[in-house]
This record gives sequence, structure tokens and C-alpha cells, in this order.
Amino acid sequence: MAAGEQERRDDGTAGNRLLGRVVACSGSRATISAIAEYGQTALTELWSVGRLISISVGPNRIVALVYAMSTDQQSWVENRDTIFRIEVELLGEVHVGPDGREEFSAGITDYPHLGAIAHRIRASDLARVYDTGKNDVCTIGKLTQDESLDATIHVPSMLEKHFAIVGTTGVGKSTAVTLLLHKAIQADPRLRVLILDPHNEFAAAFGELAVVVDTDTLDLPFWLFRLEEFAEVVFRGRPAVPEELDILRDLIPEAKRAFRGSSESGLMRRSTEKSSVTADTPVPYRIADLLALVDERIGRLEGRAEKPHLRSLKVKIMSAINDPRYHFMFSSNTITDTILDTIARIFRIPGDGKPVTTFQLAGIPSEVVNSVASVLCRMAFEIGLWSNGGVHMLVVCEEAHRYVPADPKLGFLPTRQAIARIAKEGRKYGVSLGIITQRPGELDPTILSQCSTIFAMRLANEHDQDIIRSAIPNSSSSTTSFISSIGNGEAIAFGEAVAVPMRMRFSRVEASRLPKANGTGVKTTEETPNNVDLRSIVARMRAISGPDISSFQNSYLAAQGGGAPLTAGYEDAPYEDEEDYVETLQAAAPARAPAPPAAEPYRANMLPGAAGAYEPPPRDRFEAARRELEADAPRTPQAPAPDPYRQQPPRPAPSFGEAGGAEGRRDPSIREQLLKKPLSSLIRR
Repeated sequence: MAAGEQERRDDGTAGNRLLGRVVACSGSRATISAIAEYGQTALTELWSVGRLISISVGPNRIVALVYAMSTDQQSWVENRDTIFRIEVELLGEVHVGPDGREEFSAGITDYPHLGAIAHRIRASDLARVYDTGKNDVCTIGKLTQDESLDATIHVPSMLEKHFAIVGTTGVGKSTAVTLLLHKAIQADPRLRVLILDPHNEFAAAFGELAVVVDTDTLDLPFWLFRLEEFAEVVFRGRPAVPEELDILRDLIPEAKRAFRGSSESGLMRRSTEKSSVTADTPVPYRIADLLALVDERIGRLEGRAEKPHLRSLKVKIMSAINDPRYHFMFSSNTITDTILDTIARIFRIPGDGKPVTTFQLAGIPSEVVNSVASVLCRMAFEIGLWSNGGVHMLVVCEEAHRYVPADPKLGFLPTRQAIARIAKEGRKYGVSLGIITQRPGELDPTILSQCSTIFAMRLANEHDQDIIRSAIPNSSSSTTSFISSIGNGEAIAFGEAVAVPMRMRFSRVEASRLPKANGTGVKTTEETPNNVDLRSIVARMRAISGPDISSFQNSYLAAQGGGAPLTAGYEDAPYEDEEDYVETLQAAAPARAPAPPAAEPYRANMLPGAAGAYEPPPRDRFEAARRELEADAPRTPQAPAPDPYRQQPPRPAPSFGEAGGAEGRRDPSIREQLLKKPLSSLIRR
């Protein structure tokens, strides 16, 4: 029978096999008894699990959901009547409204009595059940129970209080996200969408509507990072050393004030106090100034205890700026004040017909992904906050359990705080949150509880199912009893955007709009491709082309007080560590002081107590001898350095000279030893 022909049947109707009778009822559930005549099953299929039925109570019709079935006996007998029981959950009722029209409401005024007639729901009642009562609704698919009826949602309600899509791998979450975002953009032209895409799969889903930002096109200045976010980059995802973090907290504001003092930009000239600039203030500064401040502290006589931390911090910063993977943070474009361009590009303001930004995170180092996500989510909220809701922003977090895990000891705290702030306060300022995850059990329950609309697709894990059941209102908790067996593309939608929990199937998306990873497509052959350039693949793996930090190097030389600018031969040189970088600076600045001579090679008689070993004189006698040598003593030519790998004969012990003359006034042994040693080695010792 077609859906429109399945009206309610009374007792006198011929072929009355669809009828059942209520034999038990509680506050939210009821039990119906029905008969399969002569063991036939054709009509019993109408009572299957997941379908809606009607129970007649006076002029009203109560709507109930079938969630369990059983027979009175343990076997099915052919050609004999079989009695079976249907367990249903009461959802609401269809009644006549004040205007004389029939309408559906979630409440129940009169509960079914024992013996009340139950039957399959009318098609018109089914349409009333899922009618949101609002005009601006969008069709996203078809009802599973009756594919002649559209599944609709109210998009403003979905975006106002956030939404979530949960489901195991391969059930169609990404396709559902693509469909919902297309509908949301059509419903709200002012909407700006930022997708945190960890698998680089949404670039093909929006075509001309989206701007793709990846590691090659991204310029996210390091000075936009707050202190904890910048420390996550410097310390490579490991816990920050408290002493080094305190040094950054002290020196970054000084570097920012130094840049503001030398900048000619009117935006940077403020009449506020110096104390207003903190390590978290999003104003530009130069890494060269920061390192110069570190060098200044290292060169001070006081603070001997903090010098190891200063040197360690300097090495970490140098390693970060020389890492080609961090080019998007430390490129030459990030030194100037580009905050307006960065915000306009990433958050699509004004947009220019492209309201979607797919932020590809797959190419960003794993130890920096959390920090980048924190910056983007925090800035999205601040844009909505300081624009007083003038910009409607939607932040979509794919694989959200990575950023806000259930275990508070895991994840990155600033990222968790930024996403939690959007979830709790974002709707006041027009900032919405979309959560997509395959493991809701590993997601922070506070975040999930803030999502007022949830699309639950197939979930195999029992713990994940329990999480979703806890999020559904008690009046419809049985809806998820079959969530582990629904098909691909199906979902159970519940929350603010729908009238009642709705089992539906998402509409198909065009093949050209299907999400897919970069470079993936239809498999046409099993043979090994011959057009793959392995050299380019290896080059990207090794990241041979390092960042252009020539401007930083010149600034660093200027901060050190002189030195010629770097030549072209040094601009593109990759630097392995701090020593390599310092050697390059020294080679590029020949006007600086020459390096000290090499230390004398090791000899066996240098050991304390060895025959002929050198015994340093007391401090006062050494100083006197040094002054006299500098004044009038001729320097003995230094003998060629012996081969350090060849054993040298022990040097004979020095003999005392005769008394008298100039040498008689001093200890001859000290005189001879000082003349035989280079002055520079004595000063260094």
C-alpha cells in the first residue's frame, strides 16, 4: 500500500489485520498485542523496529515509536495464528489546534487506555510529526520510514546553538558535512565557514565557494601566537621549561615595544602605557630583537644561574626559525604588521563570493597543529566578540576529539579553552561550532552537551552509543537502540533543528562535490603508475627549500652592533644548528674582531702531577708577570703545533736561572714558562 492509502482502520473494516491493542502502558512507554493470522508475515512487517505508529485515544492520535518486538512463544508455527507483542515509546500526539487545524505536539494530554486500538500511522500525520512549524527549513534527505516525505531541518536553529555529526569511519560523515554546509550557506549568505581539515579532503567539496589554505599559501605570523601557543612551537610540543618560559614572558614585551618604537605605522602608535603590551598582545615584533635581548642577558655579569637557560632557549628559537616546516610562521612576510590581511584571508571578510575557508592541517608539523588550531579558534571568537555579532562565523572541527579530548590531561590546554569558549559563549556573538568525530566517547562531554542538534550515524562502540544516549532527552532515548545497525548515509537527527528525533537518509551529493583527499580519485588500473616523480616526493619529505630568513639575519647583525649584510651566497643556506648559523654570520661580517687562536693541542704532561706538568702560579704573581711581559718582554716565537695524534716526549722540567740582573729579581721558572706560553692562552686560562 502507498503511504497515502494507509489510513486508520476501525473494527468494522474488512481485512482488519493491521490492528493491535494496548495491553500495558506506563508514563512513557506502552505494550501492544497483535496477531499474525495463519502465520503470515506480509503485514507484520508494518510493525518493524524504528517505525512510527498511531494509538487512537478519543479524538487524538498518540504517536509512538517501535523499539522492540517479541512473540508469546519461542517458535513460529505455520498456518496458525501467532500472537506477538510490540514495545513502543510514546512521543506525542496529533490533536486539533485552536485554529481548527490538526497539529502535532510533544506532550500527551490523554494516555492510551487498555484495549486502545493501535495501527500504522497516516502519511498526513507523519508529515505533521516532522514539521518544524517554521518556514525557512531546508531539505537534507528523505525519511527512512516513508521515502515520499522530505527530511527537513531548521538551519538557523542548528547554527544558533551548535551541532555535531558523529559516526564511525566510512558511514558518510564528510559527505553529510558537505551537504549541511551547502544548505547553511544558502540559508545565510552572511555566514563565514572555517573548516579545520586534518585530512585535506574538503578542498574539492566546495569548488568556487572556498579558498584553500595550506602550508604553501599560509602566512600565520608568529606574533599572533600567545605565549603558551608560541611556547608550544618553540618547545616542539613538549612541556615548557619554567625558567625559559619566564624569560620569554619578560623579553617578548620588550621586543614588541622595540618594534613599535621603530615602526612608522599609525596603527602601532598608541598613547597607552608600556605595561599594556604583554606577551599575549597581538602586535608584531622581530625575532632578531628577541634574540638580541637574550644575548644581552647572556653578556651580563650578574645572573650566572640563568645563563644555561638563556643559551638553551636561544638554541630552541634558532632551531624553530631555521626549520623549513615552520616557514608559514617565520617567513619574511610575517615580520611586518599583516594582521588585517591575515584576518581578511582566513576568515573571508568581506569574502568576495567565497565564504568558505578550508584550512588544511595535514602538512603542518604535528607538534604545532594544536597551537595553530588554538590561534584560529581564538581569533574566530574574538572577531565575533569585537564585531558585536556583525560577522556570523561557523568553525567546523573535523576529528574534534584530537583538540578537546575527554581526558583533561591530554590535548593542548589553550586549544581546549578556545573551543570551549565558542561552545559556551559563541552563540551570543554569532560564532557557531560544528563538531565532527568518530569517537564521541573520547570527546569532552562538556563540548558535546553544548551541541543542541546532533546527527548520530552508525556507531559500533558501546561506550560511544552510551554517550549519545545520554545526550538524547529521556522521552526519546529508545531512538538509539538501533543506532549500531543503521546503513551508510543514514542518521538519527535530534535536537533544536528538528521537531522530534528523526531517522532519515541524507541526499546524495554530486560526484564532483564529494570530499576526497588531495590526489585521490577513481582507481582505474592496478598497475604501478609510471608518471610519479619520486624526486619531488623526496624533496617535499626532506623540505630542502628552507625559509627565507635573510631579513632576520641582517637584523640580527645590526642588533649585534655592526657587520656587513649577508651576501647572496649566504641567503639561502640551510642551517643545521646555532653553531652553523654563527659561523655563517662570522663569514658574512669580516669587519668584526678576529676569532681567538686555536687552543694548544693536548699533551700528556698537561695532566696534574705529571713530570714537567705546568703548575699555574698564584693569581697575584701571574698578574704581575703579565703586566711586565706586556710592557717590555719580547715574545718568543711560537713553535709549530705538534701533531696531536703523535705521542710527544715529555718536556723536561724547567731549571732555575742564576740570580742577578733582571731575572734575579723574579722567579726564573715563572719567567721561562710565561715566555714559552702564548699570551692569548694565558689570558684564556
